[in-house]
Amino acid sequence: MDEAKNYPTMIIPDGTEIAVNEQGLLSIKTPGNLVIQNSAKYSIIESSNGSVRIDPGVSVEAISVRAQDTCFVAGSLTAWRVKASKIILEKEAHANIMLQEADRLELDRAARLVGNFASEKELYLMLGRFSRQLQDLPESLQAGEVSARIGASAPGDAEREKGDVFVSPDGEEESSPEDDGDVEEILSLLRMTLEREIGREDLDAVGRQALAQLMEDIRKKDFEKLEARAGFLLSQVSSQTEDLQKAGRLLKRLKNLAGPLSS
Repeated sequence: MDEAKNYPTMIIPDGTEIAVNEQGLLSIKTPGNLVIQNSAKYSIIESSNGSVRIDPGVSVEAISVRAQDTCFVAGSLTAWRVKASKIILEKEAHANIMLQEADRLELDRAARLVGNFASEKELYLMLGRFSRQLQDLPESLQAGEVSARIGASAPGDAEREKGDVFVSPDGEEESSPEDDGDVEEILSLLRMTLEREIGREDLDAVGRQALAQLMEDIRKKDFEKLEARAGFLLSQVSSQTEDLQKAGRLLKRLKNLAGPLSS
């Protein structure tokens, strides 16, 4: 008992929600400040009325980080989306943030930020412009290095290259002269979009199974099955998000381009 007194005390405030999704990722939503002192992978980290802090030496991976006030990073953070009033990277902090929604961004001179896109449309724009270059990267390249290359240039730093898929700011895809290349690029965008949809916490079992079947057809490039059942599988998802509508538009364009390939 005397030794037990030396252990740190964990207090779970009233109103805190802790859950584990189907992928085994922990989700923590708390009304007050949240300080993370151990390295782990999370689905959602959220402080509805306070701030989120990642202590020095701590490595955190999360799909989404939300803070009403500030997201402090003193260790390492890898996240798809961070939404907060302020994002502050302290000395020697390292953050890989694909999408950031913050009014203010403060970085110490010794801190490093990779990614930092302002919206999903901006991210699609970058991936569309440089999709061929990403396909040409060596297989041995680590995922972190891919993130660094994507985040190294801001949208608009390079001119559109012939044959690349260009995703316009309004979300509509423009065609390019090389149809064969377009098929591969659209398949790549579809995989990326559906992977995020399958990972949604609010997706029911029927919708997840339908999207998994659709993803399998896309991976196998089974254009015949895609033409026959893609629309039906998408309709099985009860919540039709903007991403699913985008996937529907991509599938229509794929049908036009891949029609001769499936015959």
